[in-house]
Amino acid sequence: MTLSLVHRTRLEKVARDNGFDLEPTEQGGWLAFRSSHSPLVLWLSVFGDAVFVAAFSLERVARALGELGTPMLSPLPPGAAAGRTAGSIPELHALVRRAFQLARSLPDEPLQAFQKQTRALPRSTEAERLVVQRVGQEIFRESLLDYWEGRCAITGLAERPLLRASHIKPWASCESDAERLDVFNGLLLAPHLDALLDQGYLTVDDDGTVLVTSHLSAESRQALGLTHPLRVARLTDAHRAYLAWHRTREFERWVR
Repeated sequence: MTLSLVHRTRLEKVARDNGFDLEPTEQGGWLAFRSSHSPLVLWLSVFGDAVFVAAFSLERVARALGELGTPMLSPLPPGAAAGRTAGSIPELHALVRRAFQLARSLPDEPLQAFQKQTRALPRSTEAERLVVQRVGQEIFRESLLDYWEGRCAITGLAERPLLRASHIKPWASCESDAERLDVFNGLLLAPHLDALLDQGYLTVDDDGTVLVTSHLSAESRQALGLTHPLRVARLTDAHRAYLAWHRTREFERWVR
C-alpha cells in the first residue's frame, strides 16, 4: 500500500501538531513518527479514504487511551504494540494528542527524567536536597498537566498557571522516588482544592466521589464551592491505591 501525497500531507500535519517533531520515515504503507520530547513511536496510515489508523510502540499507552478510537488487532507495522482506528481527521488528532500526553506522563517516564536531570546534583546539604526536590516537583507537575490535559481533575479549570500538582501521598511520606514521581500519586487541582486535599479537609472515594470533612461550616462550604456533589473522573486502580492511603492517613487527621 502506498500513501497518496494528500494522505501523507494530512498525516504529517496530525503528527507534527501533536508533538512528533522529527522527520518521518515510510514503512510499508505506514508513516513512522518520533519525538524529541517523548519515547513513543507512532505509525499513521489510511485504509481506503476514510479510516485513519494509528499504531503505538508502547502497550501501556494504548491501554490508557480509554474510549478514544476503535482498537484494531492487525495488520500492524513491525515494532507496534497496538493500534486504533479513527473515523475522521479531528478524531485522529485527539487520539494522537492523548497518546503523546500519556507517553510523557505514565510510569516510569517522569522517574527516568528525574534521574537523568539530578544524576550529577549534590545532595550533601539541606539546600542541595531542596534543589533536587524542586526538580522532581516540576517534573511531577508537568506529568500531571499531561495526564489531566491541563484541567483540574475536579472542576475542569483550565488556567494552567493556577493549577497545582497535588500529591495524594505526600512527597515526604513516599518511600521512594518512584512513588514521588508516579503520575497516579497525584491530582491536578485548582488552588483551593489542592489546599483542602493537602490539609486533610478533602479526599476522594474509590468511585471518584469527593468527600469533604463535616467539620467545615456551611459558610465555608458555600465560599469554597463545596455545596454540590463533586467527583473525579478517569480514576484507575493505581490512583485508588494511593487514595486509600490518603483516606486512612491524611483525611481529617487534624481532628484525631
